Amino acid sequence: MGAGYVGILAIDVHLPDVHSLKGKRHELSVLRTDLTRRFGAAVAEVDHHDLWQRALVTAVLVDRRASEVERRLGDVEDYLAGRWDGARVDHRAVVAPEDLDG
Repeated sequence: MGAGYVGILAIDVHLPDVHSLKGKRHELSVLRTDLTRRFGAAVAEVDHHDLWQRALVTAVLVDRRASEVERRLGDVEDYLAGRWDGARVDHRAVVAPEDLDG
């Protein structure tokens, strides 16, 4: 029996209307909360910590079926396109944990 599948999205976020790190933290908090509540994603800011108007965020989804992970990743991308004009998916992958280690 497999260990399930992990879906990963690397999201480049541009926040042109933010003018402080406090404003950036607020916007990323809203994004993180939305992705967690709507899609059950684990979310973390992984780069550009010192920039006010840019962030690299990774969102991760897990499911027992690859097709379900693919569908949910698509739902997240659709949500980002409709709600977050400045968010662009840079990388998308679905992997099985047993494929990561030999």
